[in-house]
Amino acid sequence: MAETDRATDKPAGAPKPAKTASPERVAAFRTGLSAEARAAALLIAKGYRILAKRFRTPHGEIDLIARKRGLVAFVEVKARASLDDAAYAVTPRQQQRIIDAAQAWLMAHPDHAELELRFDAILVAPRSLPRHLMAAFDASP
Repeated sequence: MAETDRATDKPAGAPKPAKTASPERVAAFRTGLSAEARAAALLIAKGYRILAKRFRTPHGEIDLIARKRGLVAFVEVKARASLDDAAYAVTPRQQQRIIDAAQAWLMAHPDHAELELRFDAILVAPRSLPRHLMAAFDASP
């Protein structure tokens, strides 16, 4: 008789079904993608070139990396019910994760390391134009 997994009553070693995300989580993911698209469009309209979207490292994720002339901006996009709520959502812990991820990106793209570096935020809320906060935080301790 084959062994079974007591929790599922399926044969031991059988593949487990993929977890499905809750409707709230799916909606939040879609809202985030939409906000990032709006933020990228804003940056492009301001003359930036998008170098990377959703850059992931073990240290964290950078929503957008953009360049304008001699500047590279690492951009955190926050979508909330209000622009004020979005502004408060960029926590010090998250800032450090973005800084760490930026260092990883710069190691992979050393030709950009000599440019001016800046950490921006773009705040997105319903019925409002996105707000670009240049130099929203810095990498100094």
